[in-house]
Amino acid sequence: MSKALDFLLDFSGLWIFLGIIFLFVFLHFVPLRLWIAAKAANVPVGIFTLVGMRLRQVIPSRIVYPLIKANKAGLSVEVNQLEAHFLAGGNVDKVVDALIAAHRAQIPLPFERSAAIDLAGRDVLEAVQMSVNPKVIETPVVSAVAKNGIELRIKARVTVRANIDRLVGGAGEPTIIARVGEGIVTTVGSSVSHTDVLANPDDISKTVLGKGLDAGTAFEILSIDIADVDVGRNIGAELLTDQAEADKRIAQAKAEERRAMAVAKEQEMKAYTQEMEAKVVEAQAEVPHAMAEALKSGNLGVMDYYNLNNIKADTDMRDSISRSADDSPLTPPPIK
Repeated sequence: MSKALDFLLDFSGLWIFLGIIFLFVFLHFVPLRLWIAAKAANVPVGIFTLVGMRLRQVIPSRIVYPLIKANKAGLSVEVNQLEAHFLAGGNVDKVVDALIAAHRAQIPLPFERSAAIDLAGRDVLEAVQMSVNPKVIETPVVSAVAKNGIELRIKARVTVRANIDRLVGGAGEPTIIARVGEGIVTTVGSSVSHTDVLANPDDISKTVLGKGLDAGTAFEILSIDIADVDVGRNIGAELLTDQAEADKRIAQAKAEERRAMAVAKEQEMKAYTQEMEAKVVEAQAEVPHAMAEALKSGNLGVMDYYNLNNIKADTDMRDSISRSADDSPLTPPPIK
């Protein structure tokens, strides 16, 4: 009898263990808590739908809780839409929050557009909040030069509102900042004097706003305010100074080139003079030979030779006298 009782106890313990395992498996695939919460909120979610989510690797809580939130807010959202967005890698909770915020602010935002904005990588909830509460974007310091050459450093604040219709495919904040900076440079560059910009900084805002800088972006520019204007360097004077320095260097280079050419020409003329002197010396060396040949052949007499020597001596004497006269001082020495 005791053996039969022990067998029954062991068998009942096995069934209890198997029952506990079955209960855990059942509760994993059949989230009764979520199903009860959905039924309490009058959200049409069947128990088999929740089991199908488990089989499709979808976390039921990521779908049921946002669905309850949307239903309580009066939005018409289906389970299949939320599940498809979850499977596509989107943030279901943030999309539902954005739909509720847009519904409260009376901004038309269908679920398809909200899901597309979320899948495009933008924060759809922040976009809706920016549509209600515009955002101020502060540009970095923009350097611009007026026509008189004075540099101005300008900082602007751009008030923008998100354009939900252009969030998909529209440019972001860097494009707005770049276009505003371009408008500031153009406006200041077309001013005759920097004092005109300092006297009327609102002209920059009017000119930049008139260019339609928000075209093709995800924002709508509401206003552009000039926050700060500082006077910088005199760019015109610096450019003129640099140009004068460059001209000076060019002139010095040309002068050095002419000097080098003159030196080369002088050396060339010296070489030519030495060549001519060498030819004269060579010709003078031929004179005695010619005279000897003339004496030998009888074309030149002895008296003729003496007369030539007398003439040469007389010429040398005259040269010596003229050189001594040139070397003497112009005024006579004082009488002692």
